[in-house]
Amino acid sequence: MDTTKATTQTLRTTPIFAVLLAGAFVAFLNQTVINVALPKIMDYFKISAVTANWLSTIFLLTNGIVIPITAFLMERYTTRQLFLFSIGVFAVGTLICATAATFPMMLVARVVQAIGAGILFPLITNVIFTIFPLERRGFAMGIFGVAMNFAPAVGPTWAGWIIETYSWRVIFYIIAPIALLDLLIAIFLVKNVTETSRPKLDVLGVILSTIGFGGILYGFATAGTKGWSDLEVVTLFIIGAVSLILFVWRQLTVNHPILEFRIFKYRMFTLTTIINVFVTMAMFSGMILMPIYMQNVRGFSPLEAGFMLLPGGIVMGIMSPITGKLFDKYGARWLAIIGLAITIITTYALTKLHTDTHFSYILWVYTIRMFGMSILMMPIFTAGLNDLGLGLNRYGTAMVNTFRMVAGAVGMAFFVSIMTNQGENHVKSIISQNHILPTDKLHMALAINRGTVMGINDAFMVATYLSVAAFILSFFIRGRRRSIEEVVPNREKQLKKVPQPQ
Repeated sequence: MDTTKATTQTLRTTPIFAVLLAGAFVAFLNQTVINVALPKIMDYFKISAVTANWLSTIFLLTNGIVIPITAFLMERYTTRQLFLFSIGVFAVGTLICATAATFPMMLVARVVQAIGAGILFPLITNVIFTIFPLERRGFAMGIFGVAMNFAPAVGPTWAGWIIETYSWRVIFYIIAPIALLDLLIAIFLVKNVTETSRPKLDVLGVILSTIGFGGILYGFATAGTKGWSDLEVVTLFIIGAVSLILFVWRQLTVNHPILEFRIFKYRMFTLTTIINVFVTMAMFSGMILMPIYMQNVRGFSPLEAGFMLLPGGIVMGIMSPITGKLFDKYGARWLAIIGLAITIITTYALTKLHTDTHFSYILWVYTIRMFGMSILMMPIFTAGLNDLGLGLNRYGTAMVNTFRMVAGAVGMAFFVSIMTNQGENHVKSIISQNHILPTDKLHMALAINRGTVMGINDAFMVATYLSVAAFILSFFIRGRRRSIEEVVPNREKQLKKVPQPQ
């Protein structure tokens, strides 16, 4: 009887899961291809690197506005409505990217894309926790991890080949039809799997959230180029911080908060969220620094640099469902400890780069580093949400994704800033110690290369410290995964302690 029910449940949920997974794959693929395309886009629109970088910044800022309100959207609208809207909007934005005649039009297209993509990840996570029982969530999240990890990893290699062979527009001409096809299939296959209500939107909360997260994210994005002491950057941080403080106060006092900060009363959720932030920042150190090292220091093409990142992405894609199965059987603690131990060793190994480090060394260290992260990313994410139960899952998903997004933005700006500032100091030191004259172009170029590598090594050392902090915290993750019988009654009692939407 139980087997028949399980089989029926699988047959019913598999098509929904597959369609959502396809949508997630193209959305995640889209996130990394734009970085490879930026040089060609700069040439086409005759714009500077600072201006072109707005294509990434505006996407991030829009996500910062959309993601915090996804909990409200998931309660207000059905699964079907939200997915059709998000994948449809994403497809339209991608088509505009492909056909954009001016840079402002391209910016608008990125905003449209970000609105769709920002809803997708929290929505899919919430659906997984709704349609899969506790003992199968790890495996389901592992399959989802294939899209989340594999797509961004293969994106640079695939985009590099497309750009060198055809045009940057072809990237969007390929992604858009896939998104549209997924939309058409979703019309027939995606059903409603969550309950809805008529909550009232906290408009003031949305405004404070937009100013707060937008100001902080834009501040970090700007700090990477203008420096931390720049007046504009400092002003953005002050405005963002004040708005966020007011936003948190507002969420703790209204009947229906956009982000439910009271979920941090749950120890496992809080612990795994902190670990998630550290790991996300450490992960972004590799994503942002390795392409700079490969292309700016070693002189490899974007395609060659992409091939260096590819094996790591393949490993993460393969390991995600395996890790999910291991999580279902053993829980998150030892997976996190082992994964972080590998991450610490390999991140430290990346602090030993030189101007002539062999390609195979970089390839193997980076790939093993991605293997370590593949063991721990989804387990800690799933363990934290399991601690909340279904009643608060939508709030947990929105919260974790908001923190991950902020951690990613902070990580990129932070590590670029360390690399730049430390690199400049090292270059000055090298020039001074070796008495290099500014007119000596050859030795000046060598000094800049050496200084840049030393700056990158310093940034990876900071990433190592973050990994060590996460490693220490991972020992406090609950060692034994509780059974359904233990989770549900406990969660029902705890949910009563957190004011629920009226």
